Amino acid sequence: MGIIAISKSSLKLATKFTNDVISFIIFSVLDILDFLLCYTYKIADFLIENELKPCYCSSAKQALARSGKILVTEKGEYSKVVTLDIGSSKLQLEEVSDTLYTRCSMASDVSKFAVGEIKRLKMEKFSGEKKKGGGGSTLRFDSTIVKMVQGKKANNNYVVRWSDCDCSTCNSWSSSSCKDKLFVKAEGPKVNVEEDVLFIHGFISSSAFWTETLFPCFSKSTKSKYRLFAFDLLGFGRSPKPSHSLYTIREHLEMIESSIIEPYKVKSFHVVAHSLGCILALALALKHPGSIKSITLVAPPYFPAPKGEQATQYMMRKIAPRRVWPVIAFGASIACWYEHISRTICLLICKNHQLWEFLIKFITRNRLKTYLIEGFFCHTHNAAWHTLHNIICGTAAQMKLYLDAVNRLNCEVNIFHGGDDELIPVECSYDVNRRIPRAHVNVVDRVDHITIVVNRQKAFAKQLEEIWKK
Repeated sequence: MGIIAISKSSLKLATKFTNDVISFIIFSVLDILDFLLCYTYKIADFLIENELKPCYCSSAKQALARSGKILVTEKGEYSKVVTLDIGSSKLQLEEVSDTLYTRCSMASDVSKFAVGEIKRLKMEKFSGEKKKGGGGSTLRFDSTIVKMVQGKKANNNYVVRWSDCDCSTCNSWSSSSCKDKLFVKAEGPKVNVEEDVLFIHGFISSSAFWTETLFPCFSKSTKSKYRLFAFDLLGFGRSPKPSHSLYTIREHLEMIESSIIEPYKVKSFHVVAHSLGCILALALALKHPGSIKSITLVAPPYFPAPKGEQATQYMMRKIAPRRVWPVIAFGASIACWYEHISRTICLLICKNHQLWEFLIKFITRNRLKTYLIEGFFCHTHNAAWHTLHNIICGTAAQMKLYLDAVNRLNCEVNIFHGGDDELIPVECSYDVNRRIPRAHVNVVDRVDHITIVVNRQKAFAKQLEEIWKK
Protein backbone atom coordinates (compact mmCIF):
# COMPACT_ATOMS: atom_id res chain seq x y z
CA MET A 1 0.00 0.00 0.00
CA GLY A 2 2.88 2.35 0.86
CA ILE A 3 4.53 1.79 -2.52
CA ILE A 4 1.25 2.41 -4.37
CA ALA A 5 0.66 5.65 -2.43
CA ILE A 6 4.19 6.85 -3.18
CA SER A 7 3.76 5.98 -6.87
CA LYS A 8 0.50 7.92 -7.09
CA SER A 9 2.04 10.90 -5.32
CA SER A 10 5.06 10.85 -7.64
CA LEU A 11 2.84 10.61 -10.72
CA LYS A 12 0.73 13.53 -9.48
CA LEU A 13 3.83 15.67 -8.92
CA ALA A 14 5.25 14.74 -12.33
CA THR A 15 1.95 15.60 -14.02
CA LYS A 16 1.76 18.95 -12.24
CA PHE A 17 5.39 19.75 -13.10
CA THR A 18 4.80 18.90 -16.77
CA ASN A 19 1.65 21.04 -16.86
CA ASP A 20 3.50 23.95 -15.22
CA VAL A 21 6.43 23.80 -17.65
CA ILE A 22 4.28 23.48 -20.78
CA SER A 23 1.97 26.23 -19.51
CA PHE A 24 4.88 28.58 -18.87
CA ILE A 25 6.20 28.11 -22.40
CA ILE A 26 2.83 28.45 -24.12
CA PHE A 27 1.67 31.47 -22.14
CA SER A 28 5.03 33.20 -22.63
CA VAL A 29 4.49 32.85 -26.39
CA LEU A 30 0.90 34.07 -26.02
CA ASP A 31 2.13 37.11 -24.05
CA ILE A 32 4.29 38.11 -27.01
CA LEU A 33 1.57 37.32 -29.55
CA ASP A 34 -0.98 39.48 -27.70
CA PHE A 35 1.55 42.31 -27.56
CA LEU A 36 2.03 42.13 -31.34
CA LEU A 37 -1.70 41.85 -32.00
CA CYS A 38 -2.23 45.04 -30.01
CA TYR A 39 -0.45 47.09 -32.70
CA THR A 40 -1.95 45.01 -35.50
CA TYR A 41 -5.48 45.90 -34.36
CA LYS A 42 -4.59 49.55 -33.85
CA ILE A 43 -3.52 49.76 -37.48
CA ALA A 44 -6.52 47.75 -38.71
CA ASP A 45 -8.99 49.83 -36.68
CA PHE A 46 -7.50 53.04 -38.01
CA LEU A 47 -7.56 51.87 -41.63
CA ILE A 48 -11.07 50.38 -41.50
CA GLU A 49 -12.87 52.63 -39.00
CA ASN A 50 -10.71 55.74 -39.38
CA GLU A 51 -10.25 55.85 -35.62
CA LEU A 52 -7.60 54.71 -33.17
CA LYS A 53 -9.44 52.56 -30.64
CA PRO A 54 -8.10 52.45 -27.08
CA CYS A 55 -7.07 49.18 -25.47
CA TYR A 56 -6.19 48.32 -21.91
CA CYS A 57 -2.65 47.09 -22.47
CA SER A 58 -1.58 50.61 -23.47
CA SER A 59 -3.52 52.62 -20.91
CA ALA A 60 -1.79 55.25 -18.80
CA LYS A 61 -3.19 54.17 -15.47
CA GLN A 62 -0.49 55.74 -13.33
CA ALA A 63 -0.78 59.21 -14.83
CA LEU A 64 -2.19 61.99 -12.70
CA ALA A 65 -4.62 64.69 -13.70
CA ARG A 66 -5.99 67.69 -11.86
CA SER A 67 -9.36 68.29 -13.44
CA GLY A 68 -11.48 67.42 -16.41
CA LYS A 69 -14.83 66.27 -17.60
CA ILE A 70 -14.30 62.57 -16.89
CA LEU A 71 -12.11 61.15 -14.16
CA VAL A 72 -11.44 57.70 -12.82
CA THR A 73 -10.54 57.26 -9.20
CA GLU A 74 -9.22 54.19 -7.49
CA LYS A 75 -10.81 53.29 -4.21
CA GLY A 76 -10.13 50.01 -2.48
CA GLU A 77 -10.09 47.16 -4.95
CA TYR A 78 -12.06 48.63 -7.83
CA SER A 79 -12.10 51.77 -9.92
CA LYS A 80 -14.89 54.23 -10.55
CA VAL A 81 -15.56 56.16 -13.72
CA VAL A 82 -16.92 59.58 -12.79
CA THR A 83 -18.06 62.47 -14.93
CA LEU A 84 -18.45 65.97 -13.58
CA ASP A 85 -20.50 67.42 -16.44
CA ILE A 86 -21.33 66.55 -20.02
CA GLY A 87 -23.75 69.11 -21.30
CA SER A 88 -26.58 69.33 -18.82
CA SER A 89 -26.49 65.69 -17.71
CA LYS A 90 -24.25 63.46 -15.66
CA LEU A 91 -23.16 59.91 -16.22
CA GLN A 92 -23.80 57.36 -13.51
CA LEU A 93 -20.97 56.15 -11.33
CA GLU A 94 -19.40 53.16 -13.06
CA GLU A 95 -17.42 50.51 -11.23
CA VAL A 96 -14.68 48.94 -13.33
CA SER A 97 -12.28 46.18 -12.40
CA ASP A 98 -8.58 46.86 -12.08
CA THR A 99 -8.01 43.50 -13.83
CA LEU A 100 -8.89 45.25 -17.09
CA TYR A 101 -5.57 47.10 -17.08
CA THR A 102 -3.48 45.18 -14.54
CA ARG A 103 -2.62 41.76 -15.92
CA CYS A 104 1.03 40.92 -15.43
CA SER A 105 2.80 39.24 -18.35
CA MET A 106 6.36 39.05 -19.60
CA ALA A 107 5.75 41.12 -22.73
CA SER A 108 3.68 43.78 -21.02
CA ASP A 109 6.24 44.15 -18.24
CA VAL A 110 9.05 44.68 -20.75
CA SER A 111 7.06 47.24 -22.75
CA LYS A 112 5.93 49.12 -19.66
CA PHE A 113 9.46 49.24 -18.24
CA ALA A 114 10.62 51.14 -21.30
CA VAL A 115 8.28 54.04 -20.55
CA GLY A 116 8.28 53.73 -16.77
CA GLU A 117 10.98 56.30 -16.19
CA ILE A 118 9.28 58.80 -18.48
CA LYS A 119 6.01 58.42 -16.57
CA ARG A 120 7.84 58.79 -13.26
CA LEU A 121 9.49 62.00 -14.38
CA LYS A 122 6.17 63.37 -15.62
CA MET A 123 4.48 62.58 -12.33
CA GLU A 124 7.32 64.19 -10.37
CA LYS A 125 7.01 67.30 -12.54
CA PHE A 126 3.26 67.35 -12.01
CA SER A 127 3.71 66.97 -8.24
CA GLY A 128 6.05 69.97 -8.26
CA GLU A 129 3.51 72.03 -10.16
CA LYS A 130 0.79 70.99 -7.73
CA LYS A 131 2.85 72.17 -4.76
CA LYS A 132 3.38 75.53 -6.43
CA GLY A 133 -0.26 75.90 -7.36
CA GLY A 134 -1.54 74.58 -4.03
CA GLY A 135 -5.12 73.32 -3.45
CA GLY A 136 -6.91 71.10 -5.92
CA SER A 137 -7.55 67.40 -5.55
CA THR A 138 -5.57 64.82 -7.46
CA LEU A 139 -7.32 61.84 -9.00
CA ARG A 140 -5.84 58.94 -10.88
CA PHE A 141 -7.40 58.11 -14.20
CA ASP A 142 -7.27 55.39 -16.80
CA SER A 143 -7.15 56.93 -20.26
CA THR A 144 -8.68 53.87 -21.92
CA ILE A 145 -11.79 53.92 -19.76
CA VAL A 146 -12.06 57.69 -20.13
CA LYS A 147 -12.07 57.34 -23.92
CA MET A 148 -14.62 54.55 -23.78
CA VAL A 149 -16.99 56.48 -21.54
CA GLN A 150 -16.62 59.55 -23.72
CA GLY A 151 -17.41 57.42 -26.77
CA LYS A 152 -20.33 55.85 -24.96
CA LYS A 153 -21.85 59.25 -24.28
CA ALA A 154 -21.09 60.72 -27.69
CA ASN A 155 -22.06 57.73 -29.81
CA ASN A 156 -25.59 56.70 -29.01
CA ASN A 157 -25.95 55.26 -32.51
CA TYR A 158 -25.05 51.61 -32.22
CA VAL A 159 -22.27 50.89 -34.70
CA VAL A 160 -21.16 47.33 -35.44
CA ARG A 161 -17.38 47.06 -35.39
CA TRP A 162 -15.65 45.49 -38.36
CA SER A 163 -14.45 42.52 -36.28
CA ASP A 164 -17.97 41.73 -34.97
CA CYS A 165 -20.76 39.84 -36.70
CA ASP A 166 -23.31 42.00 -38.53
CA CYS A 167 -25.85 39.26 -39.31
CA SER A 168 -29.57 39.74 -38.71
CA THR A 169 -29.59 37.37 -35.69
CA CYS A 170 -26.78 39.05 -33.78
CA ASN A 171 -28.08 42.53 -34.59
CA SER A 172 -31.84 41.99 -34.57
CA TRP A 173 -32.03 44.43 -31.66
CA SER A 174 -30.51 47.33 -33.67
CA SER A 175 -33.34 47.48 -36.20
CA SER A 176 -36.18 47.16 -33.71
CA SER A 177 -37.85 49.65 -31.42
CA CYS A 178 -36.34 47.91 -28.39
CA LYS A 179 -32.75 49.05 -28.63
CA ASP A 180 -32.65 49.53 -24.88
CA LYS A 181 -34.42 46.30 -23.91
CA LEU A 182 -33.10 42.81 -23.39
CA PHE A 183 -34.37 39.90 -25.44
CA VAL A 184 -36.91 38.16 -23.18
CA LYS A 185 -38.58 34.76 -23.55
CA ALA A 186 -41.63 34.66 -21.27
CA GLU A 187 -43.85 31.64 -20.67
CA GLY A 188 -46.80 31.13 -18.36
CA PRO A 189 -50.20 32.67 -17.67
CA LYS A 190 -51.03 36.21 -18.74
CA VAL A 191 -53.70 36.59 -16.08
CA ASN A 192 -54.06 35.23 -12.56
CA VAL A 193 -50.30 34.97 -12.14
CA GLU A 194 -49.34 33.53 -8.77
CA GLU A 195 -45.56 33.95 -8.90
CA ASP A 196 -42.72 34.98 -11.20
CA VAL A 197 -39.36 33.32 -11.83
CA LEU A 198 -36.27 34.97 -13.37
CA PHE A 199 -33.65 32.76 -15.05
CA ILE A 200 -30.17 34.29 -15.47
CA HIS A 201 -27.69 32.49 -17.72
CA GLY A 202 -23.92 32.36 -17.34
CA PHE A 203 -20.94 33.72 -19.24
CA ILE A 204 -20.97 33.44 -23.06
CA SER A 205 -24.40 31.87 -23.10
CA SER A 206 -28.00 32.86 -23.76
CA SER A 207 -31.57 32.40 -22.59
CA ALA A 208 -31.67 29.17 -24.63
CA PHE A 209 -29.65 27.56 -21.83
CA TRP A 210 -32.93 27.58 -19.89
CA THR A 211 -35.64 27.62 -22.56
CA GLU A 212 -34.25 24.60 -24.41
CA THR A 213 -33.68 22.55 -21.27
CA LEU A 214 -35.87 23.40 -18.27
CA PHE A 215 -38.88 25.14 -19.79
CA PRO A 216 -40.22 22.07 -21.66
CA CYS A 217 -39.78 19.96 -18.51
CA PHE A 218 -41.94 21.99 -16.14
CA SER A 219 -45.32 20.52 -15.31
CA LYS A 220 -48.59 21.94 -16.63
CA SER A 221 -49.44 22.99 -13.09
CA THR A 222 -46.24 25.05 -12.84
CA LYS A 223 -46.80 26.68 -16.23
CA SER A 224 -50.33 27.63 -15.22
CA LYS A 225 -49.20 29.38 -12.01
CA TYR A 226 -45.73 30.77 -12.68
CA ARG A 227 -44.53 33.28 -15.22
CA LEU A 228 -41.12 32.11 -16.38
CA PHE A 229 -38.70 34.75 -17.68
CA ALA A 230 -35.48 33.79 -19.44
CA PHE A 231 -33.53 36.60 -21.07
CA ASP A 232 -30.28 37.26 -22.87
CA LEU A 233 -27.95 39.40 -20.79
CA LEU A 234 -26.70 42.72 -22.16
CA GLY A 235 -24.14 41.97 -24.87
CA PHE A 236 -25.18 38.35 -25.41
CA GLY A 237 -27.64 36.43 -27.57
CA ARG A 238 -30.24 38.68 -29.19
CA SER A 239 -29.95 41.46 -26.63
CA PRO A 240 -28.34 44.85 -27.38
CA LYS A 241 -24.57 44.89 -27.78
CA PRO A 242 -23.57 48.56 -27.53
CA SER A 243 -19.96 48.93 -28.63
CA HIS A 244 -19.14 51.65 -26.09
CA SER A 245 -20.65 49.99 -23.04
CA LEU A 246 -18.41 49.02 -20.13
CA TYR A 247 -20.88 46.25 -19.16
CA THR A 248 -20.72 47.08 -15.46
CA ILE A 249 -22.87 45.59 -12.72
CA ARG A 250 -25.04 48.73 -12.78
CA GLU A 251 -25.70 48.45 -16.52
CA HIS A 252 -26.63 44.77 -16.30
CA LEU A 253 -28.98 45.29 -13.35
CA GLU A 254 -30.67 48.32 -14.88
CA MET A 255 -31.31 46.43 -18.11
CA ILE A 256 -32.91 43.57 -16.17
CA GLU A 257 -35.10 46.04 -14.31
CA SER A 258 -36.16 48.00 -17.41
CA SER A 259 -36.71 44.88 -19.54
CA ILE A 260 -38.45 42.51 -17.09
CA ILE A 261 -39.23 43.85 -13.63
CA GLU A 262 -40.80 47.14 -14.70
CA PRO A 263 -42.65 46.33 -17.96
CA TYR A 264 -44.03 43.03 -16.65
CA LYS A 265 -44.86 44.60 -13.25
CA VAL A 266 -42.93 41.94 -11.34
CA LYS A 267 -43.46 42.58 -7.62
CA SER A 268 -41.87 39.49 -6.10
CA PHE A 269 -39.96 36.69 -7.73
CA HIS A 270 -37.80 33.59 -7.52
CA VAL A 271 -34.33 33.67 -9.10
CA VAL A 272 -32.49 30.80 -10.77
CA ALA A 273 -28.94 31.63 -11.90
CA HIS A 274 -25.98 29.79 -13.39
CA SER A 275 -22.27 30.65 -13.02
CA LEU A 276 -21.76 34.39 -13.75
CA GLY A 277 -25.53 34.83 -13.43
CA CYS A 278 -25.20 33.97 -9.72
CA ILE A 279 -23.34 37.24 -9.14
CA LEU A 280 -26.11 39.21 -10.85
CA ALA A 281 -28.74 37.28 -8.86
CA LEU A 282 -27.07 38.18 -5.56
CA ALA A 283 -26.67 41.83 -6.60
CA LEU A 284 -30.34 41.87 -7.63
CA ALA A 285 -31.30 40.50 -4.22
CA LEU A 286 -29.30 43.25 -2.54
CA LYS A 287 -31.11 45.87 -4.64
CA HIS A 288 -34.60 44.34 -4.23
CA PRO A 289 -34.48 42.68 -0.79
CA GLY A 290 -38.24 42.74 -0.27
CA SER A 291 -39.02 41.08 -3.60
CA ILE A 292 -36.94 37.88 -3.41
CA LYS A 293 -38.88 34.69 -2.62
CA SER A 294 -36.12 32.19 -3.28
CA ILE A 295 -32.63 32.08 -4.79
CA THR A 296 -31.22 29.05 -6.57
CA LEU A 297 -27.54 29.31 -7.44
CA VAL A 298 -25.94 26.86 -9.87
CA ALA A 299 -22.12 26.72 -9.72
CA PRO A 300 -21.62 30.13 -8.03
CA PRO A 301 -18.14 31.60 -8.68
CA TYR A 302 -17.17 32.65 -5.15
CA PHE A 303 -13.48 32.63 -4.23
CA PRO A 304 -12.95 34.40 -0.89
CA ALA A 305 -9.55 36.06 -1.04
CA PRO A 306 -7.02 35.29 1.71
CA LYS A 307 -6.12 38.11 4.05
CA GLY A 308 -3.79 40.58 2.36
CA GLU A 309 -4.72 39.45 -1.17
CA GLN A 310 -6.46 41.78 -3.60
CA ALA A 311 -9.84 40.17 -4.26
CA THR A 312 -10.09 41.09 -7.96
CA GLN A 313 -6.63 39.78 -8.82
CA TYR A 314 -7.15 36.66 -6.73
CA MET A 315 -10.41 35.93 -8.53
CA MET A 316 -8.73 36.33 -11.91
CA ARG A 317 -5.97 33.89 -10.98
CA LYS A 318 -8.48 31.33 -9.72
CA ILE A 319 -10.79 31.31 -12.75
CA ALA A 320 -7.96 31.87 -15.25
CA PRO A 321 -4.87 30.14 -13.80
CA ARG A 322 -2.74 30.37 -16.97
CA ARG A 323 -2.60 26.62 -17.33
CA VAL A 324 -3.11 24.48 -20.45
CA TRP A 325 -4.86 21.76 -18.49
CA PRO A 326 -7.72 21.30 -17.87
CA VAL A 327 -8.91 22.55 -21.26
CA ILE A 328 -11.71 24.65 -19.76
CA ALA A 329 -9.14 26.48 -17.59
CA PHE A 330 -7.00 27.10 -20.69
CA GLY A 331 -9.99 28.63 -22.47
CA ALA A 332 -10.83 30.82 -19.48
CA SER A 333 -7.21 31.97 -19.29
CA ILE A 334 -7.21 33.00 -22.95
CA ALA A 335 -10.47 34.92 -22.50
CA CYS A 336 -9.34 36.66 -19.31
CA TRP A 337 -5.66 37.46 -19.86
CA TYR A 338 -5.47 38.33 -23.55
CA GLU A 339 -7.52 41.21 -24.87
CA HIS A 340 -6.32 40.90 -28.46
CA ILE A 341 -6.04 37.12 -28.78
CA SER A 342 -9.60 36.80 -27.48
CA ARG A 343 -10.67 39.42 -30.01
CA THR A 344 -9.03 37.35 -32.73
CA ILE A 345 -10.96 34.28 -31.59
CA CYS A 346 -14.19 36.30 -31.76
CA LEU A 347 -13.21 37.50 -35.23
CA LEU A 348 -12.62 33.95 -36.46
CA ILE A 349 -15.50 32.21 -34.70
CA CYS A 350 -18.25 34.66 -33.75
CA LYS A 351 -18.09 36.78 -36.89
CA ASN A 352 -18.28 33.61 -38.98
CA HIS A 353 -20.68 31.70 -36.74
CA GLN A 354 -23.12 30.93 -39.55
CA LEU A 355 -20.40 28.97 -41.35
CA TRP A 356 -19.43 27.10 -38.18
CA GLU A 357 -23.05 26.29 -37.39
CA PHE A 358 -23.57 24.96 -40.92
CA LEU A 359 -20.46 22.77 -40.68
CA ILE A 360 -21.48 21.39 -37.29
CA LYS A 361 -24.97 20.57 -38.52
CA PHE A 362 -23.56 19.02 -41.70
CA ILE A 363 -21.01 16.87 -39.90
CA THR A 364 -23.49 15.69 -37.26
CA ARG A 365 -26.29 15.41 -39.86
CA ASN A 366 -28.36 17.82 -37.82
CA ARG A 367 -28.59 15.37 -34.93
CA LEU A 368 -26.82 17.63 -32.45
CA LYS A 369 -28.77 20.31 -30.59
CA THR A 370 -26.84 23.49 -31.26
CA TYR A 371 -28.43 25.94 -28.80
CA LEU A 372 -25.33 25.90 -26.59
CA ILE A 373 -23.09 26.54 -29.60
CA GLU A 374 -25.36 29.33 -30.87
CA GLY A 375 -25.30 30.93 -27.41
CA PHE A 376 -21.51 30.73 -27.40
CA PHE A 377 -21.23 32.36 -30.83
CA CYS A 378 -23.70 35.21 -30.38
CA HIS A 379 -21.77 37.91 -28.53
CA THR A 380 -19.20 40.62 -29.20
CA HIS A 381 -15.67 40.72 -27.90
CA ASN A 382 -16.36 44.02 -26.15
CA ALA A 383 -19.29 42.49 -24.26
CA ALA A 384 -17.48 39.31 -23.27
CA TRP A 385 -14.26 41.09 -22.29
CA HIS A 386 -15.89 43.73 -20.09
CA THR A 387 -18.48 41.41 -18.55
CA LEU A 388 -15.79 38.91 -17.61
CA HIS A 389 -13.64 41.52 -15.91
CA ASN A 390 -16.25 43.91 -14.50
CA ILE A 391 -18.70 41.27 -13.26
CA ILE A 392 -16.75 38.11 -12.40
CA CYS A 393 -13.49 39.76 -11.33
CA GLY A 394 -14.68 43.26 -10.49
CA THR A 395 -17.32 42.22 -7.96
CA ALA A 396 -15.02 39.84 -6.06
CA ALA A 397 -14.50 42.33 -3.23
CA GLN A 398 -18.27 42.92 -2.96
CA MET A 399 -19.37 39.29 -2.87
CA LYS A 400 -19.23 39.20 0.93
CA LEU A 401 -21.57 42.19 1.00
CA TYR A 402 -23.99 40.45 -1.39
CA LEU A 403 -23.92 37.16 0.53
CA ASP A 404 -24.33 38.80 3.94
CA ALA A 405 -27.29 40.78 2.60
CA VAL A 406 -28.93 37.58 1.33
CA ASN A 407 -28.23 35.90 4.65
CA ARG A 408 -30.38 38.55 6.32
CA LEU A 409 -33.29 37.94 3.96
CA ASN A 410 -36.17 35.65 4.76
CA CYS A 411 -35.98 33.56 1.59
CA GLU A 412 -35.09 30.04 0.56
CA VAL A 413 -31.51 29.63 -0.69
CA ASN A 414 -30.40 26.54 -2.60
CA ILE A 415 -27.07 25.79 -4.28
CA PHE A 416 -26.40 23.15 -6.94
CA HIS A 417 -22.92 22.17 -8.05
CA GLY A 418 -21.43 19.52 -10.32
CA GLY A 419 -19.00 17.20 -8.61
CA ASP A 420 -16.79 17.17 -11.73
CA ASP A 421 -16.86 20.93 -12.35
CA GLU A 422 -13.29 21.86 -13.40
CA LEU A 423 -13.98 25.56 -13.92
CA ILE A 424 -15.72 26.46 -10.65
CA PRO A 425 -14.74 23.93 -7.96
CA VAL A 426 -17.27 22.58 -5.48
CA GLU A 427 -15.47 24.45 -2.68
CA CYS A 428 -17.01 27.67 -4.02
CA SER A 429 -20.50 26.46 -3.06
CA TYR A 430 -19.33 25.44 0.39
CA ASP A 431 -17.76 28.89 0.82
CA VAL A 432 -21.13 30.43 -0.08
CA ASN A 433 -22.73 28.12 2.49
CA ARG A 434 -20.37 29.45 5.17
CA ARG A 435 -21.67 32.98 4.52
CA ILE A 436 -25.30 31.75 4.29
CA PRO A 437 -25.53 28.85 6.76
CA ARG A 438 -29.18 28.09 5.99
CA ALA A 439 -28.43 27.51 2.28
CA HIS A 440 -28.90 23.93 1.08
CA VAL A 441 -25.91 22.66 -0.92
CA ASN A 442 -26.62 19.91 -3.44
CA VAL A 443 -23.51 18.36 -5.05
CA VAL A 444 -24.41 16.18 -8.02
CA ASP A 445 -21.84 13.49 -8.84
CA ARG A 446 -20.47 12.89 -12.34
CA VAL A 447 -21.69 16.17 -13.83
CA ASP A 448 -19.70 19.28 -14.71
CA HIS A 449 -20.21 23.01 -15.16
CA ILE A 450 -22.68 22.58 -18.02
CA THR A 451 -24.21 19.15 -17.43
CA ILE A 452 -25.34 20.22 -13.97
CA VAL A 453 -28.34 21.49 -15.97
CA VAL A 454 -28.02 20.05 -19.49
CA ASN A 455 -28.85 16.33 -19.72
CA ARG A 456 -30.43 16.32 -16.26
CA GLN A 457 -33.07 18.97 -16.94
CA LYS A 458 -36.02 16.80 -15.92
CA ALA A 459 -34.60 16.11 -12.48
CA PHE A 460 -33.56 19.73 -12.02
CA ALA A 461 -36.97 21.06 -13.12
CA LYS A 462 -38.61 18.84 -10.53
CA GLN A 463 -36.21 20.08 -7.84
CA LEU A 464 -36.99 23.68 -8.70
CA GLU A 465 -40.74 23.05 -8.48
CA GLU A 466 -40.25 21.63 -5.00
CA ILE A 467 -38.22 24.68 -3.97
CA TRP A 468 -40.86 27.12 -5.24
CA LYS A 469 -43.64 25.27 -3.44
CA LYS A 470 -41.90 25.88 -0.14
